[in-house]
Amino acid sequence: MRRPRFEGDQRRSTMTALQHGSAAIPEAKASIPPTSHDDIDEALAILSDNADAWVKTSIDERIRILDELVASTHRVAERWVRAACDAKGVRRGTPGEGEEWLGGPVVVLRNLQLLKRSLKDIRDSGSPKLPGEPKVLPDGQVEAPVFPTDALDKLLFTGFSAAIRQNRSVTKSSLRDNMGEIYRNPPTQGRVSLVLGAGNVSSIGPMDALHKLFVEGEVVVLKMNPVNEYLGPFMDEAFRELVRLGYFRVVYGGAKEGDYLCTHELVGSIHITGSDKTFDAIVWGTGAEAADRKRRGEPRNDKPISSELGNVSPIIVVPGPWTDEEIEFQATNIASSLTNNAGFNCNATRVIVTQSSWAKRGKFIDAIKRAFARAEQRMPYYPGAEERQAAFLEAHPQAHQFGPRGEGKVPWTMITDLDPTKADDICFTTEAWCGVTSEVPLDADDPVAFVEEAVKFSNETLWGTLSCSVIVHPKTMKEPRVGQAVEKAIGDLRFGSVCVNHWAALAYALVTPAWGAAPGHPKEDIRSGNGFVHNTYLFDKPEKSVIRGPFVVKPKPAWFLDNRTSHEIGRKLCDLYANPSLLKVPSLLFSALRG
Repeated sequence: MRRPRFEGDQRRSTMTALQHGSAAIPEAKASIPPTSHDDIDEALAILSDNADAWVKTSIDERIRILDELVASTHRVAERWVRAACDAKGVRRGTPGEGEEWLGGPVVVLRNLQLLKRSLKDIRDSGSPKLPGEPKVLPDGQVEAPVFPTDALDKLLFTGFSAAIRQNRSVTKSSLRDNMGEIYRNPPTQGRVSLVLGAGNVSSIGPMDALHKLFVEGEVVVLKMNPVNEYLGPFMDEAFRELVRLGYFRVVYGGAKEGDYLCTHELVGSIHITGSDKTFDAIVWGTGAEAADRKRRGEPRNDKPISSELGNVSPIIVVPGPWTDEEIEFQATNIASSLTNNAGFNCNATRVIVTQSSWAKRGKFIDAIKRAFARAEQRMPYYPGAEERQAAFLEAHPQAHQFGPRGEGKVPWTMITDLDPTKADDICFTTEAWCGVTSEVPLDADDPVAFVEEAVKFSNETLWGTLSCSVIVHPKTMKEPRVGQAVEKAIGDLRFGSVCVNHWAALAYALVTPAWGAAPGHPKEDIRSGNGFVHNTYLFDKPEKSVIRGPFVVKPKPAWFLDNRTSHEIGRKLCDLYANPSLLKVPSLLFSALRG
């Protein structure tokens, strides 16, 4: 690969920006003219005028609106996916197209249907009906089941489950009183929320808006990210009923327009999916003045702000008696968690944590390399990807690269045998935000000691608290000491989502889990962010989402990098969630079996 040339201070400033947290991303070139300040003022005035009406809107009317949104989102879905594929250089009929279906209109439609179901439950019985009985964990924490939600989920995701662990102030008897706050105690006044959309996954902006509207009760102005602002017209069309009623608006622009919106007197709250650098710029400003403000605890913007800001995401691989077939499955599983969306995901696997003495470690790493070697090369559509990969290669010139190299290309990159004692390694401190991952072996005498060390390493060395995964063989889990250690690890890992045996993106895609960083970060040290989104059972005090899945899944998961029919599966899931019917399942399963 041709590495970018850096001269003097330019190189030092680039490396400094990559030293900690999420990488500073250059602003993308606009494809749609920025919205003028006058037009922003007009949009905010319309929203402000209708904010009180929204909080007074009946549940039946909200359900009607959701039905309208389902129909309009389904109508625009094909064009939405086509535009995303064109912008990202994705060939139709490939796993990349499948990703755009699954990470776009499919999850938005699922979100709409789940919100509608919860609102019907609130109307009929006072609160959302859980799909199972909550339980109290041995340490006293309440865990509420949120998946599977129905027979359809059980058919499509056999063996998968999800639950949300609640804040410790919530008891089993008080759980119902900690669901759907805005419907139990409706606010007397409305508020305008600014949602700063993400540029990578097309469902993030609309789903963040849905959370603000239907879970928090605020009308929304969605500012599109310049990277994917081409989707803005589709958002307008998908949410046209909300637009017609004056509850939703889309605007365009870069940092200048974003700052104007953040400081606008009519904006009452802010939600951002992006980087900790952008969060700090909003709250504290930039440069020396920002550092002084942070030290004094005097933000330049004191509006309520929630955020999801990225992560150096670990996958902890517990040693066990894996067969060759199981090694190949999990190797593809892990590789897919990086190659998805060309590596531009906040939950992409960045550090694979292994036991150094595991007899199958070498075979497993070789299998991951083979998976990267057969993965289709993707266009690095996000600005600065080549420079970010170059910074990791400079720190680790021995990195393994898979795929074509040269200008405009970022090969899949895997850095192995990292030293866990070097806490300042770029792989541990910095979210690569491109197709780069790494592996670190930990010394431990047995699986129990390894699990304990892996938790400590993930909590104390890696940057971020958004999501992580633990891969553990079912036979290993049946060993009492190891099983207990893994269950303890799930509780001890300081991440907003923990996924067992699969990529933690499932916590995002299932929609019922609460998606966000581990609670407790102050604005002065925001890390992966604050607050949760999705959470369609409307828990007021979620703390952690836990997803569990089978060690090996058949047929092949739709999100795997080598699934040949994921584009068919995505389109059929879109139709299914738009108009749910068990009669559509056989055709969907036929496509899945051919993947």
